[in-house]
Amino acid sequence: MATSVFDAAKLPYSVRQDWSDLTPIPQHEPGFAPLCPIMYSNEYRDAMDYFRALVQAGEHSKRGLELTEHLINLNPAHYSVWQYRWETLLELNSPLEEELEWSDEVVRRFIKNYQGWHHRRLLITKLRNPKSELSFISAALKQDSKNYHTWAYRQWLLAEFNLPELWAGELGYVEELLDEDFRNNSAWHHRYFLVFGSGVRQGEEDREAIIRRELTFTKQKIAIAPNNPSAWNYLRGVLEHGRLPFSNERLFVELYVVSKEPSDPLVPRSTLSEAADDVVDLDNPGPSAQAELPVPLAIEFLGDIAEEEGDKEKAIGLFKSLATKYDITRKRRVIQ
Repeated sequence: MATSVFDAAKLPYSVRQDWSDLTPIPQHEPGFAPLCPIMYSNEYRDAMDYFRALVQAGEHSKRGLELTEHLINLNPAHYSVWQYRWETLLELNSPLEEELEWSDEVVRRFIKNYQGWHHRRLLITKLRNPKSELSFISAALKQDSKNYHTWAYRQWLLAEFNLPELWAGELGYVEELLDEDFRNNSAWHHRYFLVFGSGVRQGEEDREAIIRRELTFTKQKIAIAPNNPSAWNYLRGVLEHGRLPFSNERLFVELYVVSKEPSDPLVPRSTLSEAADDVVDLDNPGPSAQAELPVPLAIEFLGDIAEEEGDKEKAIGLFKSLATKYDITRKRRVIQ
């Protein structure tokens, strides 16, 4: 296994014999007094002084790799340190498999750090061996299921290598994530990337069937959690991608805007389908008996349908109902 300095106590570089040949370079010239100095620790200041000396000397060495590891532990967002490490690895012809193993630990430790994920991308690009990466990424998503950098790396990996075996389980994987947390907006975004944003793969040539599948899937999720904005946004995205009018989903949306107060119906009962209560419409699944109605997101959707159809008066009435009663926290966004 690759060695790590994370748990090792280190002497300052200024007192190490193996660094005595370098003259440290401080961040500022003597006598310079910055207005708002950054309060670096002595450990970090010492390491950076020697890093500057190393870069100025143009040295790419094993001790340079050790220094960058130490600095990454102290400040994992330092882009120049990462870049120097990458250049040194290439200069020394270091075994990148060992570096990838080291990266496992670093990425898990600093999972929200962009530079760590970018370094891993450079390694995989050079190694051209992505087979175990999806399982690594999935483990990282268990640690933080909505981490932007992790998702961006996953999508890059799929697009970069474009291997059928990498794509094969992705839709099932994202459905598992949405079953665990149907409010995971990152998982919804990844689903859209898989279905509409990454080309057409074998078995998905019938795009009309794909759109029908996605509409059904999304409406089923809305029926489970009607106030989930991620699913409503996805519904809009599917319709827009298919160049379908929002009004295609009028019957479905109206199920979620009927007020439980008989004296305050947003949508008169006469406009709704009169199907028996015990009949399940698979194309338009309704809310559960426990759902809080009307759903503000559905009112907004119905307002967009009215606007789409040129019924300005109805659209204004629906949006005003959001601002004055059903979604007053967003009043400034709805009514200006």
